[in-house]
Amino acid sequence: MYNKRGYSKARLKGFRSGLEQVVAAQITKEKHALRYETTKIQWVDFSIRSYTPDFILDNGIILEVKGFWSTADRRKHIEIKKQHDTLDIRLVFENSKRKIRKGSKTTYAAWCEKKDIVYCDRVIPRTWLQENLIFMPPNIIPVERTEDNDVHK
Repeated sequence: MYNKRGYSKARLKGFRSGLEQVVAAQITKEKHALRYETTKIQWVDFSIRSYTPDFILDNGIILEVKGFWSTADRRKHIEIKKQHDTLDIRLVFENSKRKIRKGSKTTYAAWCEKKDIVYCDRVIPRTWLQENLIFMPPNIIPVERTEDNDVHK
């Protein structure tokens, strides 16, 4: 929904999409603290980069909300998963049946299942909200430097 000036109502409330606003409302309704873009996770590509996940639940589960999931985002999530294997990052899709690119038979859901990434559509499953504390990430999660991800090679 847009107002007269073209700004979405979600953006006026500080979110980047309507789906993020819906997820935030569910988190609040379930009596979890609303932690929106409060953490930065460093990861190595050709240089050290940082990724800011959308939400962190009280139990430490990190949620990334996606309407469109680009090739670059998919690659980033694979690298972050390799470099931070203790983090529990899960995806909330607008529609997990969407194809990863035009003409592809692979859906977001099929890709996630192949890569062992947990996901859901639009509504956070109650089981995610009720899981025991896993690991509460700090505000900045530095990347561990290894020979595999050394940017000075």
